[in-house]
Amino acid sequence: MQTYLKNYLPLFKFRICSLITFSAVVGLISSSSGNISASSIAFLILATMMASASASCFNHYFDMDIDAVMHRTQQRPIPSRQIDSSRKPLFIAAILFAASILVSFKALNYMVSLHLFLGALVYALIYTVWLKRRSWLNIIIGGLAGSFAVLAGGASAAPGLCLPPVLLAVTIFFWTPSHFWSFAIVHREEYAKAGIPMLPVVIGDARTAGYILLNTLFLVASSFLPSYFGHFGIFYTITAMTVGAFFIIRNIQLLKNPGKEIALKNFKASMLYLGALFLSVIIDVAIR
Repeated sequence: MQTYLKNYLPLFKFRICSLITFSAVVGLISSSSGNISASSIAFLILATMMASASASCFNHYFDMDIDAVMHRTQQRPIPSRQIDSSRKPLFIAAILFAASILVSFKALNYMVSLHLFLGALVYALIYTVWLKRRSWLNIIIGGLAGSFAVLAGGASAAPGLCLPPVLLAVTIFFWTPSHFWSFAIVHREEYAKAGIPMLPVVIGDARTAGYILLNTLFLVASSFLPSYFGHFGIFYTITAMTVGAFFIIRNIQLLKNPGKEIALKNFKASMLYLGALFLSVIIDVAIR
């Protein structure tokens, strides 16, 4: 049993799933007008984790050929033959996806189910199957998957249109390219070897650094929209200003020196940026 879990658990990419689930919880908190029930949070976490794990499992199966080429991914369960390349991951993905939709529909509401469905669809089919191997736009459109998680969280508190999670979804949409293009600079040679047209492969590291900075300017600008519309207070605004300035400075450093070392620092800075920004949403709502 221990060996089985060791072999299969990496299929679910729990770090990515945790980030997406955290985004959903932030969406819930941002749109809540009162006390949040523990059951709502629990069911949202469960449904979002299952939807994310389902999409990740499908990604492992569909990308087994390119995972075997890239050194970074050669030790994943399928290319390393810890599990066979049969259709078991597809079966697991289908079960998790169905369970996610069922739980969210029964325990929360149909809008949560719809957003989780669309998020998994974007990541599994639009990003993984359609765009990843065909266009440098892959990560831009694929970034919608994270945005749908925020919307799912918001819908769990307010099924109708609610502006705060929509604005946060816009922010995470702009965050994804700055985050992932930095990562792609670090691993450009591997993506090129696998034939994946990530932006640094297509236009080079230096020009990609310029696009990262441009995108980050839109990202930071979008982060002020919740304050502009009066949904969050001074704590969120100050945090957005502070971490936004920090991330822009990191981007400028990458523009001046578009090497792997600075790109990795920029990638880590993007994680710090989003974590601090979303944590400030929780604190801001709590103190208000």
